[in-house]
Formats: sequence, structure tokens, C-alpha cells
Amino acid sequence: MYHEIDLEKINLNSAPPTEEPDRQYYYMAKCREWVKNFQQKNGHLPKSFVVNMGCQMNARDSEKLAGILENMGYEKGDSEEADFVIYNTCTVRENANNKVYGRLGYLHGFKKKNPHMKIALCGCMMQEREVVEKLKKSYSFVDLIFGTHNIYKFAELLWEVLESGSRVIDVWEETDKIVEELPVERKYSFKSGVNIMFGCNNFCSYCIVPYVRGRERSRNPKDIIQEIEKLAEDGVVEIMLLGQNVNSYGKNLEEPISFAGLLEEVHKIQGIERIRFMTSHPKDLSDELIEVMKNSPKVCRHLHLPLQSGSTRILREMNRRYTKDQYLALVEKVRRAMPDISITTDIIVGFPGETEEDFLETLDVVKRVRFDSAFTFIYSKRTGTPAAAMEGQIPEDVVKDRFDRLLKEVQSIAAEKAMEHKGKVLPVLVEGINEQDDSLVTGRLSNNSVVHLPGGKDLIGTIQNVELTECKGFYYMGRIIS
Repeated sequence: MYHEIDLEKINLNSAPPTEEPDRQYYYMAKCREWVKNFQQKNGHLPKSFVVNMGCQMNARDSEKLAGILENMGYEKGDSEEADFVIYNTCTVRENANNKVYGRLGYLHGFKKKNPHMKIALCGCMMQEREVVEKLKKSYSFVDLIFGTHNIYKFAELLWEVLESGSRVIDVWEETDKIVEELPVERKYSFKSGVNIMFGCNNFCSYCIVPYVRGRERSRNPKDIIQEIEKLAEDGVVEIMLLGQNVNSYGKNLEEPISFAGLLEEVHKIQGIERIRFMTSHPKDLSDELIEVMKNSPKVCRHLHLPLQSGSTRILREMNRRYTKDQYLALVEKVRRAMPDISITTDIIVGFPGETEEDFLETLDVVKRVRFDSAFTFIYSKRTGTPAAAMEGQIPEDVVKDRFDRLLKEVQSIAAEKAMEHKGKVLPVLVEGINEQDDSLVTGRLSNNSVVHLPGGKDLIGTIQNVELTECKGFYYMGRIIS
């Protein structure tokens, strides 16, 4: 997973290495010395708390931040009342930014009580210049600010804060650099996300992601395979391959490889029993990928295929680069190859200029595709995107009415689809103790549906054959079939 380096053996009197990741391990060792001194002075280890506020890619980055802090010697805290708190932010919607500002006021109260406390912000929100300017002016108590492109420099940046006692701001506009072999503290022992690429080239007119994550950069396939092999050796049975658009993986490599080709290589890794991936852009989902999915028993029977709108006119305004008919034909092709596949989607209601006729086109796709579930969103103007400046912003009452009608249709179809599996015996990966009833455990089917069943913690991380005895609409009750 990462360099097996003994930080105690690093010569801290020497100049820092110039090559990565050795340079970051040097600064981890520096911070580790600071942690030891803190413990001697205060009688306890400093506590750290990492807060993930974004997508699955953010979650993976947060695991890296936690792994680096663990290597430094920080004790893992269980709340924001800690000595070091870092928010890994999201900026897909403006209310995500407002949430961060609100939480910062809450953190400021803790910092006033704890003179040792340091606060850091990173992630997509930090890539917006106006956000950084606002933080400079109104949130002077924040000690460290960095973005998405230089997250690998976390140890070096934190050391600069600890050594100088001053605020550090280091936000890059872009990068072509990918640094491998940094520490990771995984949330789960039996499953893990694996970033295969970073950035996005699609520039959908409503989306801020390409501006804050940068252009597409694919990891070397050998590095990806090596990481997954080490995860398998460490007991991981399920991996999720992550990227803003995994279907375009490999195009910018010196030796191009398709996502389907990568998937075939991952399938060969012993110990990995389930492979998931997201997100897939419909315009790039190839026949080759469908064939690999069809022929690989390890690839989960779940495809998240964002629709966004069923209107070809609106799709063009969104810069999605496919039509309604092309989307429907793609779904038909996927289902023909894999009749048992679960297809989920994202849909935006109220995009600028959307008419009732456009909305009815979306409803038509929902009825024809019969999605297993859908994430439905009311369009919200995102400053910095082309759509924010478009004419024809839809009145709130009209959008709300359309959203409610869409949600009713989506939920009705999803409930009908879920009932089709009642009584079946299917493999379930048990993920944890049920949060409401500790006599139950909770797991997921290959199609990503949730199942609750009797059992204890000894089942966590195992795949069990489970009879789905009851369908509760959006989850199942089941029992293990031995």
C-alpha cells in the first residue's frame, strides 16, 4: 500500500529529499518529533479528527489524510473537539460551501478553549479563489488551506504550520503530478476505494468539478494493480474503482489502456471477490466494457449511469453529448448482455429553460428504463458554471411540482423492482452491525441493495448466501442459508 519506512530512522538533520514520496515521509518524521514533544509537555498525545464532506474520491483522500496523521503519531479523535481538525470539502453545490462556513464558526469556539488546536481545510472548495479570499478575510483562525492538486503535500504543509506557528495557504491551479505510496488508514478492513484517475474533461454546463479537480489524469495501471494486490493480501474482498468518469480511463497515458482492459487485469487478482466502479459517463460506455462486465463474475451487477435529463434539447444545453435515444439504446444493450443488472442514475429537475415537455421526456425515460433507484436533484445555480448565467431559470414552485412528480414515479418503480428479488437466495457482503438493532448485521447485494439479517460481528467482511425473506421497499430482511 505504501513505503514500509521506519520514520525513526530518518535523519532529520539532513536536507529534505527532493523526490516524492520520500520527501513527505521526511516531513512525517518531523511532525512525529513534534507530536512526541507535545506529549512530553501536555501528558497526552494530540488528537486528530478528519471530516469528509464529499464524494467517494474525497473519502479515499480522507483515508490518506488519516493514514498520514496516524504515521505522525496523532491519536485518532472521535469528535471535532480535537487538537487538529481537517475538513476535506466538497463544492458541487453552493450549500456545501455554506455548511463549511457554519461549521467553522462552531470550530472557532473549540479553538478559543484549546490554544493548541489547529484547523485545516482542503478539497474542492479550496480551489475557488473567492472562497480562499473569504477565508483570509473572515476566518483568520484557520491555520492551513490547500486544494485537490497537492493533497500529497499534507505532511510538508502541516510541518510548516507547526514550525512557523503561522497560517499556510498553498492552492495550485493545476497539476500533472500523481504521487504514489502514501499511508492510508482504511475505514473498512474488507473493502476499499481505489482512485484510478483524477479530474474531468467533460465540462457539463452545470458542473464545477472540472474547474476544481482539473483535467483528467490516469494512474499507471501497474500502480493500480499493485495497490489492489496489496489490499487483497490485507484481507480486502471488495474494491471500488473511482474516477469522475472511469469510462475514459487510460486515454492520456503514454501507453493507452481502456477501462475495460484495466477491469480485466483487476479481475485476475486473487482474493478480490467483488469489483465496483463509478462514475460512468454514458457517452464513453463502450461495447468492450459491456462485454468484460458480462464475462466477469467478480464485477458487481450494478451500473450507475447518470441520465440528468430525458430531453435531448436539455442534454445539449447541459453539454452531455448524447441524446435521449442514444441513452435508451445504451441501456437496452447493457440489459441485453446482463438481464440481471441493476441500473441507477442521477436526474436534475429544473435546469434553465426546461419546459413541461422537456420534463415529460425525462419522465418517459424513467418509465421506459425502470431504474432500480435514482438520485434526484433540484437544479441549483452553481456560480462559476455556464448554466448559472443561462436565461430561463425556472420558478421555484414549478420545479418543486416537477420534482415531486418525478420522485413519486422513481420510488414507485424502485419498489416494484425491489419486490422482484423477494424469496431469492443471493450472496451478501456483510458490512457491519445494524445501527438500530445490534442483533442484526447489515450487508449489500451485488446490485448494491441493502440487506439486514440476524448475526454478529464475526460475519463482518464475509460473503454469505442469504434468502431475502422480506422486501421493505428500499431494503430487505433476510436469513443466512447454510
